[in-house]
Amino acid sequence: MLNYSRSIFLVMTSFFMMLTAVPTVSAAEATFADYKYVLHISDLDPSKQELILNNASNLLAAYPPGAVEIEIVAYGPGLRLLTENNVNAQRVDSLSQSGVKFSACGVTIKGWTTQLGYEPKFNKVAKVVPGGIVRIGELVKQGYIYVKP
Repeated sequence: MLNYSRSIFLVMTSFFMMLTAVPTVSAAEATFADYKYVLHISDLDPSKQELILNNASNLLAAYPPGAVEIEIVAYGPGLRLLTENNVNAQRVDSLSQSGVKFSACGVTIKGWTTQLGYEPKFNKVAKVVPGGIVRIGELVKQGYIYVKP
């Protein structure tokens, strides 16, 4: 009887601990937005760059302030969107001021730096992440809706 009671106690304690476990999202990543989108750009095509920025603008317009969170993740040739002198730099800055986050792939930056012999300059709003695909996976796991135009 004692072993049975102990087993029940251990099962109930384990179950309670699972229910009350704290999620592993940092305070900086925590969001209260009702809708969360990750937009993916990996194309060199300037029309794709414009499209991804239009998508972000349209999402901001579609929801009340604070109801949507958007992160654009750029890697491979699409990372050109976040270079300092990109023709869309002002739009990137404007969207950033509206709350859109921009992530730049560290793997791509490392490859470009090796090829060029120096690290290219990026828009000041771009946050370097270890890997673009990894970042997309993290955001999807956190409940973000994945969009690749």
